[in-house]
Amino acid sequence: VQLVLSGGGSVQAGGTLKLSCVASGYEFKTCGMAWSRQLLGKERELFATIGADGVTGYGDDVKGRSTISRDNAKNTLYLQMNNLRTEDSGEYNCVAVCVTLYWGQGTQVTVSS
Repeated sequence: VQLVLSGGGSVQAGGTLKLSCVASGYEFKTCGMAWSRQLLGKERELFATIGADGVTGYGDDVKGRSTISRDNAKNTLYLQMNNLRTEDSGEYNCVAVCVTLYWGQGTQVTVSS
């Protein structure tokens, strides 16, 4: 199983973050997917989820300014997060939620004011 994440880097506060994650090595459409992040000084959390059925869920900190989506034809997971804040800085990663969890390589996101 391989999850290859693209996007991240430096973003201005108030700007938009776009991440994508291409999955391979398993049947993508059968597993839930999620985005995780570890903010500075905090534990890693799953903040956006999407089931195999397309049902989405968001953590309170990102609800209303984030969209998780998936394209099963492209085996790809997406994240768009708007109105970024400096406290959104941290390491972001994609997760395949199958019987086992599979993780991407992670990417650093730095939001500057």
